[in-house]
Amino acid sequence: MGLIELVAHHGYLVTVIVVFLAAVGIPLPVSIALLAGGAASHQGLRMEVLLPLVWGASLVGDTLLYLGGRYTGWWLLAGMCRLSMNPEQCIFGSAGYFYRRGPGTLVFAKFVPGLGTMAAPLAGSLNMRFGRFLRMAALGDLLYCSVWLGVGWVFSGFLREIAWAMESAQNYLLKAVVVLVAGYGIALLVFTLRARRYRLIERITAASLHERLQVADPERLMIIADVRSHGYYDPGMQRIKNSIRVEPHRLKEELAALREFMAPECEIYLYCSCIRDTTSVRVAHMLQQENCQTRVIKGGMKAWVKAGGAVELVPAGDVQHLPRFD
Repeated sequence: MGLIELVAHHGYLVTVIVVFLAAVGIPLPVSIALLAGGAASHQGLRMEVLLPLVWGASLVGDTLLYLGGRYTGWWLLAGMCRLSMNPEQCIFGSAGYFYRRGPGTLVFAKFVPGLGTMAAPLAGSLNMRFGRFLRMAALGDLLYCSVWLGVGWVFSGFLREIAWAMESAQNYLLKAVVVLVAGYGIALLVFTLRARRYRLIERITAASLHERLQVADPERLMIIADVRSHGYYDPGMQRIKNSIRVEPHRLKEELAALREFMAPECEIYLYCSCIRDTTSVRVAHMLQQENCQTRVIKGGMKAWVKAGGAVELVPAGDVQHLPRFD
């Protein structure tokens, strides 16, 4: 049974469930479900019933994320971005995009890949008033659901032909999948080969560095640098005690300020919050080109805390807050 027939036979439940789950952040093909719902309206579903249902499901999901952002702040956003290669850039890049374009972002956010799920919790985190959020989100959800349902209704015949062609061309689709997987493997290989330039970057465990600091020679300079990928900080954010801030997005300028530390007897340890210490490794590579002895703390801040290392609040002068809407 094809997707259109599935939606037609099981009424409104399938479409509503998919729309709601997608609205609360679960990666489901909501646009395809809406297209199928629109096409299935030619087979018994009533559009005047389906549209309010999916609109309400989407708005309820957005409201839950808004409340989550409002009352948990960056914690929810960090969880939603945890699979990103660069979680902080995921959070603050979306936040910067959202703020620059204002509350109206909610009207078109669902049409922008990656922003649709982040917009509602960002509105909560940026302290948008609930009434204002509800108006904007309701308009955006209505527009999004109407567009995809309408396209499905108008092009239902064409969609059926595509579905029939896909069913009759499964062998070709399988070959296409094989090609895509092979292409992904090649891209991964190329990425791995390009990353070999970082293979000489030295790493140190947080536990080993913690022990080394306890017996460090006071005459030997040891610098711990915070290179987490964005200058914005959540209020109350912590860093490794006595570490310094190095902004990776303007590293050339930062290098000028660091030159006084770049002596052979100086050791610089870098930490970030990226998967596989991506930012730390990149910065370490650039510092090594400046003849600076540099190592990356494996696991970054999380590993340091787990190892029992001392932490402190980020100094007020380093905290840069995104403006609030209200």
